[in-house]
Amino acid sequence: MNIAETTRARSLDRRPVPELDGLPRPVYARVEDIPQRTTTRAHSHPWLQLSYASRGVLQIRTNQGLFMAPPQWAILVPAGLRHTVVNTPGTEMRSLYIDTGALPVADDACQVLAVSDLLREMIRHFSGLPAEYDESGAEGRLVQVMLDMVAAAPREAFSLPWPSDPGLRRICTDILASPHQGLRAQEWSESMGVSARTLERLFLRHTGLSMRQWRLRARLLAALPLLERGDSVTDVALACGYESTSSFIASFRQFFGCTPGRFAA
Repeated sequence: MNIAETTRARSLDRRPVPELDGLPRPVYARVEDIPQRTTTRAHSHPWLQLSYASRGVLQIRTNQGLFMAPPQWAILVPAGLRHTVVNTPGTEMRSLYIDTGALPVADDACQVLAVSDLLREMIRHFSGLPAEYDESGAEGRLVQVMLDMVAAAPREAFSLPWPSDPGLRRICTDILASPHQGLRAQEWSESMGVSARTLERLFLRHTGLSMRQWRLRARLLAALPLLERGDSVTDVALACGYESTSSFIASFRQFFGCTPGRFAA
C-alpha cells in the first residue's frame, strides 16, 4: 500500500490540488468548505502546510504513517513530503501554506499540533485577509504572532506509524479496514511464513509499537470522525470493537486527555 491509497480511496471524490507558482506572501490561506468526503492525489509542496479544519476531521497519509486531526488539532506537513489528504463530509478547511524561511522546521515527518482557542481564532481571522496582506502593518504583525503560536503549539502523538515491510503493511491495512476485529496474530504470522513471536518482534521494530498498541491507537483514531459527526458514545464504542462503553471512555481519556463526550462537545 502506498500513500496514494486509503482503505476506500477509489470510492471517494477526488479534490484538486491548487497549482501555485509561489506564495504571494510568507503565509497563504487556503479556504475550502467541502460537503462530501473527498481525497487528493499524492502530492507535495515546496512550502510547509498546516492542514487545519475548523469543522470536520482531516486524515493525512504519508509513507511514514497516518495522521488525523479534528478541530482541536492540526497537522504540519513538511515541505517536499508527498502526502494525500482525506476529509470527512461537511469539512470547513482553513489550511495555511507557510514559506520555509518563515517557520523553520527541523523534523522531516508530519506533526500533529494542539490548536488553542486563540490560535484557532487567529487562523480563522487570517483566512479572511487578502492574499497580499500588508506585511509591514498590523496584518504582518498578526501573521508573526500566529507563526510563533504554531511553533510553540504542543505536539501530540496522534498518529499511526506505517511499516515499510509489505507484509506488515497488509496487516495494518486489515486493522484499519476493520478496527473492531480482534488480533489474528496466528493467521497473520502464517501468511508471512514466520512464528507469532517473530511477527510481534518485526512489528515492534518497524513501527515502535506492539500490534496490540497499534490496534488500540487505530481504534481510538477511528472513533474521532464518528464522534465528530454526532454518533453516540455507545455506538462509537461498539463500532470500534469495545465490549463496554466504560472501557472505551477510559481508553479514550487516557490517550486524548478528555472523555469522548467532552471531545464531541
